[in-house]
Amino acid sequence: MKMKLKTKKGVAKRFKFSKKGKIKFAPCGKSHLATNKKTKKIRRLRKEEVITGSREIMYLKRMLPYG
Repeated sequence: MKMKLKTKKGVAKRFKFSKKGKIKFAPCGKSHLATNKKTKKIRRLRKEEVITGSREIMYLKRMLPYG
């Protein structure tokens, strides 16, 4: 009998797959203490970023088997 693969829930909350299979995430440092950060930095933190390293993508795909 084949066992189901389990998704790492902490990873599932932080990373999303795009339609083309790239992995997107929201950068950290935006949630609080924004008064002493530059406006340009806050604006930059609004965008989602894409993971580029092949090693990290391999690890994340292993942790998100059904992603």
